[in-house]
This record gives sequence, structure tokens and C-alpha cells, in this order.
Amino acid sequence: MPPIILCSIIALSICIERYFALNPRRIAPPHLLATVWRQLQNGELDGMRLKQLRQGSPLGTILAAGLANRSQGRDVMKESIQEAASHVVHDLEKFLNALGTVAAVSPLLGLLGTVLGMIRVFTEITVQGTGNANALAGGISEALITTATGLAVAIPALVMHRFYTARIDTIVVGLEQETIKLVDALHSKNQTEYDA
Repeated sequence: MPPIILCSIIALSICIERYFALNPRRIAPPHLLATVWRQLQNGELDGMRLKQLRQGSPLGTILAAGLANRSQGRDVMKESIQEAASHVVHDLEKFLNALGTVAAVSPLLGLLGTVLGMIRVFTEITVQGTGNANALAGGISEALITTATGLAVAIPALVMHRFYTARIDTIVVGLEQETIKLVDALHSKNQTEYDA
């Protein structure tokens, strides 16, 4: 039981931390791209503002990586955006492997507890015989409690793991859309200037 209780504490801690960390408005603040584009158009996007953008949010980190390399051409800009995005996605997925491990290990720990409990019951039978039915029933029910507890920890952990994985996928799609808008806007602007 102690390892199962530890797993439940770990799962609960991860779920609470990820709930606040994976807030879509914190990761990709609304109107950030519009603000950046306005600053870029007005020539206000200097090194200090680029640094603030990089530190402000995960989307800001990705946009700043692209904007820092905007003069290098579209391909270099896209590469720097992809590199920054891979770091951002890695941070978004933090602790999800641990949550998945808890979901996988908890029922196994419960099953282990049940097996050990049943071994104890059968040892009791060999020592005392089958005359004391209450002791046997109590031992069996005690053994099965560990399986039930392991499943009670694993099921919510698995559900939350799937929930957060889906939320990250949705957030990543949103981040990609915002960065594509920036790349396309800068590329079409540069293309227009070149054509002129």
C-alpha cells in the first residue's frame, strides 16, 4: 500500500502542476502576434523588446527565435522557429512520462499486493488448516483491497495523462498556426519589397 499511496501523491501533484502550466492563454497570449507585428511595422522591435518577448511566454519564445533570424531568409527563419518550438514542446510535456508511468505501475503494484496477500493466506491455511473461515476471508479481502486501490489510482492518472496529451496537441497546433502567420507575413512583405 505505501508505494500505491506514493503513486497517488505523485499523480495528484503532476495533475495540479500541469493544470496551471498548460493554460492556453499563458502559453499563447491572445493578440501577441498582432502586437509583435505592430511593433515590427513601427520599427519598435529592438533587442530589449525581443528579449522581453522571448521571456514572456512560450509563443513569444518561438516568435522571437524567428524574428531574430528574419534577415537570414525564410528557410533559416523556419529552422530557428522549429528548433525553438521543439524546446517549448519538450517543456509542455514535462512530467507527462511520470504520470503515464504512475498509470501503468499502480495496478501492477496493486496486483503484487494481492499476490503477496494470497501467499500469506495460503501460508495461514497450511499452518492452521481451513477451520477458521473468518481469518481466511479477512485475509483475502485485505489482499484484494490493494488491487482496488491500485486501480483507483491508475484510472484517473491514465485519464489525466490522455487529457493533457490532447491539450498539448491542441496547443501545439495553435502555436504552429501563429508562427506560420508570422513567417508568411514577413515573407510576403519581403517579396513585395523585392518585386517593387
